[in-house]
Amino acid sequence: THSTAKGQQGQKLAEKFLKKQGLRILARNVNTGPAEIDLIARHGQEVVFIEVRSRWSDSDARPEETVNRTKQQRIIRGARAFRKSRRWEDRPVRFDVVAVDGFLSPPAIRHIPDAFTL
Repeated sequence: THSTAKGQQGQKLAEKFLKKQGLRILARNVNTGPAEIDLIARHGQEVVFIEVRSRWSDSDARPEETVNRTKQQRIIRGARAFRKSRRWEDRPVRFDVVAVDGFLSPPAIRHIPDAFTL
């Protein structure tokens, strides 16, 4: 669908941006049961779970504002399941949000490290 293609485009932009910031992408679109996690990365010793939100018109809310507490809780549950499956429970963890304003040229990307916590 159109929105899926735009979402993938936003995710590619976010991934490129994060790599430049020194994050190493480990996995994409991981379905953990409780949630699909857009990107999982390493940054130093931290395992970083990243929610990517894009908007393609100026009329939408700021993308980062759409990651409400319900969505955060789902991502946290998904991260726990993922960490358990990899036996990574002892590794430090962080939850980031990347907002992509795709309607701008060039697209504007905002990275919010530690956007929410366990």
